[in-house]
Amino acid sequence: MENLLVTGGAGYIGGHVVRQLSEAGYRPIVFDNLSTGSGATLVCGEELIVSDLSDQARLEQTLRDYGITTVLHFAASIVAPQSVSLPLAYYGNNTCNTLRLLQSCVRVGVEKFVFSSTAAVYGVPDSGCAAEDSPTIPINPYGTSKLMSEWMLRDAALAHGLRYVALRYFNVAGADPLARMGQRVKEATHLIKVCCQAALGNRPSVSIFGTDYATPDGTGVRDYIHIEDLASAHLAALAYLERGGEPTTLNVGYGHGSSVREVIEVVQRIAGVRFPVCEAPRRPGDPAMLVAKAERIRQVLDWTPRYADLETIVADAWRWEQKLAAG
Repeated sequence: MENLLVTGGAGYIGGHVVRQLSEAGYRPIVFDNLSTGSGATLVCGEELIVSDLSDQARLEQTLRDYGITTVLHFAASIVAPQSVSLPLAYYGNNTCNTLRLLQSCVRVGVEKFVFSSTAAVYGVPDSGCAAEDSPTIPINPYGTSKLMSEWMLRDAALAHGLRYVALRYFNVAGADPLARMGQRVKEATHLIKVCCQAALGNRPSVSIFGTDYATPDGTGVRDYIHIEDLASAHLAALAYLERGGEPTTLNVGYGHGSSVREVIEVVQRIAGVRFPVCEAPRRPGDPAMLVAKAERIRQVLDWTPRYADLETIVADAWRWEQKLAAG
């Protein structure tokens, strides 16, 4: 049973990947400061080391103690509008901590690395759709901090032989279909979770930030991907590296988008609740449309999504929020 280090593995995305890794027979060692994560996310009893990537000595000792040769890196700050007001915090947590992690990986001899990146590296694609070779012109510090990390990973691979897969996520949503786990952050900014909270009466309303975009209904359009499909893409990336795959960067999305108004309508219909909706000005750092061109990941990783349907995503998210509300 191989030990894998999973940074940020007690968070929303990392936790689902950790569970799938455990179910596949790996032994994930979770390294997380619990600033947004929770030990309750580790439903298979995985080992948790509570520490921060800024503690490089602890990080490096962990890599050595567990004989780690594979790292999956999720630990990051991820709220794009917040990054505009707190840019140095985002560069510190996302870029500088990734630098520390890569330094330690090189010193210890880590061979394989799966990186949690983001579609925010593309900024505002001309067509609203982004392929892996589209220009990377981020419009907020979040996207820039992740792109800088991609550059460091690329150059470390060239210099030191580290093999990696960088996965550029589009909009992650949903929860485990069995409602064992889901997003736990109370002050969430993810639209589907916010809508579910409003349907439960835990928020007074849902705000639409911008209704004058050049989209069919004037609201922002995003490519929403089910958390279980996103997690399975990481296991496919790991299998690719185990087969000797060369470093690569891949989009993880479905290739079709939904608008903010469409998401709100689906949540209201599935929940059976017409919660209040308020129109608000655009937020800084938000593109009008961001949808994946995602053919390459299917070809390179032989990855096939199972939950590529907005209603399925919402239904699983709603089931999880009901469970949270019931305690």
